[in-house]
Amino acid sequence: MRRILVVEDNEQNRDVLSRRLMRHGYAVHLAQDGLEGLALAQRESPDAILLDLGLPEIDGWQCARRLKADEATRHIPIIALSAHAMVGDRQRALDAGCDEFDTKPIDFSGLLSTLERLLGDASRETSDG
Repeated sequence: MRRILVVEDNEQNRDVLSRRLMRHGYAVHLAQDGLEGLALAQRESPDAILLDLGLPEIDGWQCARRLKADEATRHIPIIALSAHAMVGDRQRALDAGCDEFDTKPIDFSGLLSTLERLLGDASRETSDG
C-alpha cells in the first residue's frame, strides 16, 4: 500500500484530503506544521508528500528545501499545495525542490493522476537503481 504524508495546517483540509486518499487505497500520515512534517517524513519514509506552502513553524518552501537536502528524504516526491497562489509561486516551489505544484481547491482527480505519475516514476527509479 502506498503511503502519503499530508502536511497541512488546516484541520478540515487535512481531514477531507486524508479520507479521500484512504478511499483510493492510500495509507495516510498527517502533520499539521512543517517541523512535524519533516519529522514524520524522516521516520515514516512515505512514498509521496502533499505539502501545504502556508504552514506554521517553518513554511512549505523551507520544509521542501530541508527534505531535498536530507539524504534520507530527498527521493520522496513532493506536491506543493497552495490556496493563495501568486505569480511565481509555482516556480518558487519547484526551485525549493517540489516535484509538482497544485492550487486549492484541489482537483482531486488531477491530484490522483499526478500521484500515480510521480509514484510510477519513483518505482521505476527504485527498480532500476
